[in-house]
Formats: sequence, C-alpha cells, structure tokens
Amino acid sequence: MRIETIRQALFATGAKDCHVDRVMRAWAQGKPLDSGPRNHPPETFLPLALRHALPGLHDELSALARVRSEHPGEDGSSRLLVELADGQTVESVLLPRDGLCISTQIGCAVGCTFCMTGRDGLLRQVSSGEMVAQVIIGRARRKVTRVVFMGMGEPSHNIENVLEAIDLLGTAGGIGHKNLVFSTVGDLRVFERLPKETVKPALAISLHSTRAELRAELLPKASRIAPVELVELAEHYARTTSYPIQYQWTLIDGINDSIEEMDGIVRLLTGKYAIMNLIPYNATAALSYQRPPVERITELTRYLHAKGIRTTVRNSVGQDVDGGCGQLRARSQGATEASGAQKISLKRLKNATQSAG
Repeated sequence: MRIETIRQALFATGAKDCHVDRVMRAWAQGKPLDSGPRNHPPETFLPLALRHALPGLHDELSALARVRSEHPGEDGSSRLLVELADGQTVESVLLPRDGLCISTQIGCAVGCTFCMTGRDGLLRQVSSGEMVAQVIIGRARRKVTRVVFMGMGEPSHNIENVLEAIDLLGTAGGIGHKNLVFSTVGDLRVFERLPKETVKPALAISLHSTRAELRAELLPKASRIAPVELVELAEHYARTTSYPIQYQWTLIDGINDSIEEMDGIVRLLTGKYAIMNLIPYNATAALSYQRPPVERITELTRYLHAKGIRTTVRNSVGQDVDGGCGQLRARSQGATEASGAQKISLKRLKNATQSAG
C-alpha cells in the first residue's frame, strides 16, 4: 500500500486536506489515528464519516507490517524480523542514539559480492506504506529521530516509494531532513530527483573502490558510473543541501585495503564536502571474505587523516545478532552456504588486486 493510496482512502470519506493531514501526522508519529489537540475529543476536529472509517484503516495499517521476531544486540541495537502482509519478510535494525535502519526492497538486484541481501536477487519492492510501517514499529519500541534507508535493497531501484516515504517522514513524521539518509551505490536517477524534492535527505554513497574495474567486480549490477563522475555528482548535491556526503567503504582484507586505494580516495575526496566511513567487513558464515586486522584498519585511518580526509571507522552495530551492514537478509528464505563459484570469485578478486598493485 502506497502512502498516496492511504490519502485517497481518507479523501473518499469526504475529509478535507486538514483532516487528512492530521490523520497522516498521527500515523507517521506512531500515535492513535484520531489524535488531535490536547484534551479535545475527535468529534471536535474530525468529521463523522472519517471517524467511522478510522477503525478499519487502523486495521489495514497495522497489517502492513508486524514483528515476527526481535534480536537485541549487546551494543543497544536490535534486529527486527518484520513480516509484511503477504508473508514476505524484511529486516529493520534499531540503532543506538535514536536511529532506525529500514529496508526498501525484499532482496536486492545489485548483487554486491560481500552482502547477504542480494544472494537471492530481487523478490519485490517494498511500498512506501510498508517503509513507514517499519518506522511505526520502531517508534513503538523506542524514540526514533533518525531513519537511514540502508537495510535490504537499493533505494534508487525503488525511488518513487522511497521518496514518498521520505516526504511523509520529513514533514508529518517530524524527522529532520538531514536525519533521513538515502543510501545508494549510485544511480543517475538519484541525482536527478533528490535536488527537486521538498524533503532533501542526506546522501550516503557506497563507493568501496576507486578503481572502476574492481568496483564493477564488487558491485556487479550497479550503474556503471565512473568513481570520479560519481563523486562529482554527489559533490554538487552536497553543496546544494549543505549536508556532507557520507561515503561508505567496506574494508575487505586483501581486496580494497591497499595504500594505492587510499591514495585513490585522497585524489577523489580532497577538497570535497565529504566524510569517508571505513566499515570493517562483517563476517557471515556463507561468504569467504575477511576483515583486515585492527592494526591495518588503524593504519589506513591514520593515513587518510594525515592526507586531510575526514575519516571515521564505523564498526556496524548489531554484529552479534547479524544486524550489521551486509548481514541483513530475508531470514524466512533461509541462508545457503557459499558456493564454489563465489570462492573462485574471491580468489580472482585477490589476484586482480595484487597484480594491480
């Protein structure tokens, strides 16, 4: 169910714009649908036909998503397995400091070789209503003031639904625009659409390599935008919104953790309004990659700092409950072991990296 469908259902009762906006605001903030001014009963601000329709609408909205299981992490995070109305599942992660990571697709078509989400490909899109429903679930458990679209899926491949959800959350939902984070591997549609939106979210770009050929190996079905062009497009958006771009770099031992790659980052990001997030690879039982040693991660971070690149090491929360970056998947689909083809691919990537060095 899309947000616009919900709005039209409310208008069909004869409600006016102010009534529809009030109900949508209550829903997006996780309050009863007939919430209004303090100490005012609904009959003083909602028409009768709309009030009669609200119980049925409440049931429909509640059916959009429900928690099948919850897995608290030791760091204060919590991975939520969320069942949608058709029985499909997505995963959301409650983050420390009032954050929530939500999913935008069931599966993913990009097929990043280090990520569990895309192993079964794309199963279907998540509607804008289902995205907001994930936020409502989060808000029922704790305060949520930051929503990152970094869970299952590639948001640019479901851009209409994602932008519709962002618009509601950034207006009726009361979430600051820079606290709504659109995470993408890079797609021209992102740079065409986001600057035109009323709610302009912060932007996170999954970079992972400055070498086009290696990036194509790691992100096999991402748009073929050269890293230098991708950074230039992102820089324009950063200057338009006054939000720095968050570049994501999953550090994989022997693949993209060389000094040559760090020099590539320096060439691309010097003078840019940007933050480089180094994310040590989160291990899964089904993939053969490894994270670099702590000493190596520290060395690379110091190297970038010394070159003037604002850098953070982002150790993903929820790793102990498989809630970290790259670990989310539709659990009900079952996990499979790494195939021989994937292991061969890993070997080929290491050989290509070594020969390039």
